[in-house]
Amino acid sequence: MANRFSSKKGPSQRQLRAGELIRHALVEILQREPLRDPALDGVSITVSEVRVSPDLKQASVYAAPLGGEAQAETIAALNRVASYLRGVLGKKIELKFTPALKFVSDETFEEAQRIDELLARPEVARDLKS
Repeated sequence: MANRFSSKKGPSQRQLRAGELIRHALVEILQREPLRDPALDGVSITVSEVRVSPDLKQASVYAAPLGGEAQAETIAALNRVASYLRGVLGKKIELKFTPALKFVSDETFEEAQRIDELLARPEVARDLKS
């Protein structure tokens, strides 16, 4: 007999709820808390998604600097201050464990722009009209 949980795909409701809770708290922290890394001075950061592991002990935070400039440096700086952010996050959210944060570069904006450029090409626009 197959395990009824083995065919389950995607994150659970619990993971989704925890991810959203963490995302909202991180956005607030990044807006209000002074971060001690010079690469983050004056940089507005967009947090688009937080994916949490099934045991809620690890979280991948998809982030990008507003405007997309110096994205690699910003993500590296966020990973340097991740332990500090985890400590502040632990005081703002009510979870049994505060997950370890790993910041990942969010490529969705670049991908959307690439798709828009493809759709704007004359040969594609011609095919879409037919």
